[in-house]
Formats: sequence, structure tokens, C-alpha cells
Amino acid sequence: EKKVLEKKLLLNMKRYEAVFQSAHDGIITIDSHQHNKLMNQAATQMFGYQLHEMAGQSLTKLIPQKYRSKHKEYVNGFKNSPTDSRPMQTRATVLGLRNDGSEFPVEITISKIQVKENIELTAVIRDVSKKNALMEELIVAAHEDPLTKLFNRRYFTELLNKEILRFKRFKQKFSLLMLDIDHFKAVNDNHGHMVGDEVIRHISALIRSHVRETDTSGRYGGEEFTILLADTSAENAFVFAERLRKEVEAAVVKYNDIELNYTISLGVAEVDSSIKNYEAWIESADAALYHAKENGRNKVSIYKSD
Repeated sequence: EKKVLEKKLLLNMKRYEAVFQSAHDGIITIDSHQHNKLMNQAATQMFGYQLHEMAGQSLTKLIPQKYRSKHKEYVNGFKNSPTDSRPMQTRATVLGLRNDGSEFPVEITISKIQVKENIELTAVIRDVSKKNALMEELIVAAHEDPLTKLFNRRYFTELLNKEILRFKRFKQKFSLLMLDIDHFKAVNDNHGHMVGDEVIRHISALIRSHVRETDTSGRYGGEEFTILLADTSAENAFVFAERLRKEVEAAVVKYNDIELNYTISLGVAEVDSSIKNYEAWIESADAALYHAKENGRNKVSIYKSD
């Protein structure tokens, strides 16, 4: 019976060893003095250490300096609590410290086990730096037009709604510009969409160079762009739009051996008490833009209710 039990124990130990070493997440066990007792390959690779370099070392070696003073208090509090484990979904992301000095975000599951008179803690550690980077990329993708790196239509209209609410409360002036590249279809038809994209990027760069940090610009769709000017009356927005129009008119876009000029038409609409939502504000700016295009293009028009 003893030999059978020993065989079963050995088999179970091999199973646990296989799981322990093949786990994608890092696994670390510390004693009551917070010294490393056990560490799997994933953990050593994650933190950039060899196994022998961490044997018997303090866990604080893997924690950024600014968090070390509070870590001992936290561990002791967990040891004395009635809770036996704290899963990842109940924990905020914390930072780990690699051997090269770089910090990286991790999620941790912590469990404790009584070993004679002492309590040992085992942590399962997951590197979430790639996950966080992906989340940031998704957030940017939700807000940003990929070609121009300006805000996309969806996010820009959300901002317009917020500024309307701000106007209703504080009566702060805002002006909205809508601009359209004149005869853009002819650019695509005569030179191809690659040249058309270069023109789109060119006007985007000019817009970014003209707006202030307090202003917001976006690509509304196709060859249409929007600019929200903070603390700006329609008259001052007209001055801004006219300056941008002249610079576009004087510029030359180059793509391989192709050189071309283009112009833009712009419509300006200042927010007022008659504008109830972002759709009405856009309609006003769009009406002014339509007026500019109907009167010869390469012009700026200000929306007036009459």
C-alpha cells in the first residue's frame, strides 16, 4: 500500500510539475518573509531573470521602488485576513519590474496555504502589456480616421453635442467650420485614388498646423472636414477660414511626378440658442458651405438664419 501511494504521489507531482512549468502565466510562491520559494519558467522569462538569480530572493526585487514600502503591509494584511484567494477579476492592474529596469502592467491571482506554522503565498501573474496596448489601439481606432489621423465623424459629433450643452450653460462662443475640397472627384478620375489620398493628407496637415490646442478637427467623410473653434465668433472664424483657404490655394501637392493645385470651400456657423442639437449645427454650417460652392467655390460663407 505504501508503494502504491508513493507511485500515486510521484505521478501527481509529475502532473503538477508539467502544469507548473508549461503554464503561460507566471507562478511564484513566497514564504512568510516574502522570499521566493518557487518560480516557474514563465515567471523568469516575464521578469528577465534566471531561476538561480531569484532563488531565496525577496519578492520586492520584482516590484517598482515606489510600491515596495506598502507591499509588506499589504501581504501581512492578506495573510491575516479570512480570505484564502483573490482572483484577477477582483484586482486592479499593478506594475511589475523587469531585470532591465522597465515596468510593465500585470494582473495577479493570490492564494495562501498553511505550511506547518507558516503561511505561504502563491501568485499567478499575467503580463497584460500587450492586452493594454491592444486596448489603446482599439480606443484610438474608435476615435481616429486612419488616413488623416484626425477625429472621425462619430467621435466629432459626440464632441459637438457636449459643446452645445456647454453653450447652453455658460454661453461660451463656439464656431463650426465645414470645408469641402473643390472638384475632388476630378482629382480621383484624372490622377487616381492614390493622388486623391495624398490631397486628403495634405489638407489634413494644413488643418492641424492652423488649429489651436483648444480647437478640434475631424474628417466628416470623403473630402469633407470639420473644425470646431473654441471661444470664437463667426466673424473670427471667417478670418481663420479665409487664411486657411488662401494657404490651400497657394499650395502645390506633389505625388511622384504629378504636381497639382486644389482649392476648398468653407461654411461657418456660430452656435446660438436656436441650435438644439449637433445635427442642426452641422446643417447650418453645411448650408453655408453649399452657399460658398454655389457662388463659385474657393470661398468662405457665414451662415445667417435669414
